Amino acid sequence: MDDEVGYRGAVAARAAGITYRQLDYWARTELVEPTVRGASGSGSQRLYGFRDILVLKLVKSLLDTGISLQQIRTAVDELRRAGIRDLAGTTLMSDGASVYLCTSNDEVIDLVSRGQGVFGIAVGKVLREVESTLVAFDATAPDPVDELSARRTKRSA
Repeated sequence: MDDEVGYRGAVAARAAGITYRQLDYWARTELVEPTVRGASGSGSQRLYGFRDILVLKLVKSLLDTGISLQQIRTAVDELRRAGIRDLAGTTLMSDGASVYLCTSNDEVIDLVSRGQGVFGIAVGKVLREVESTLVAFDATAPDPVDELSARRTKRSA
C-alpha cells in the first residue's frame, strides 16, 4: 500500500478496529500521529497513511492482550527510535508487563524458554488485514461520516 495515500480519521479508526475517540486521543497525545496530514487547527482534517493505520491496529492488538497504554507508548517509541522499517518481518511479543520485538526464531525461543507466558502478534498478518480492510473500504460506498461530524451536523440542523 502507498504511504502517500491519506485516509480520513473515520476510515483509519474503522480499519484499525478502534473508536474515533481513541484515534483522536492517541493523535493528541502523540502516540500515533497522522503522517500524511496532521491537524492544523479547528476544522482541519487529519489524514493517516497505511503505516499509521498499521501502528494503530498494533496498538489495539497490544491493548487487547492486556498491555498498559504506558508500556505500549514505550514500545512504539522504541520502534520509532530503532528505525524499524520492515514491519512485515517482525513479531511483537509480550509477557504481560513488557513488549519485545522479535525478528528471528532464536529470539522467540529465548523469550519462551524463560518460562513466562507470552503473546505474539505477527505484524505481517496484521499488515495484510489492514490492507484488505482498506481495499474493501475503497470498493464500498462513499466515505462514512465520523461520529464528531455527525454530531456537528445534527447540532447545526
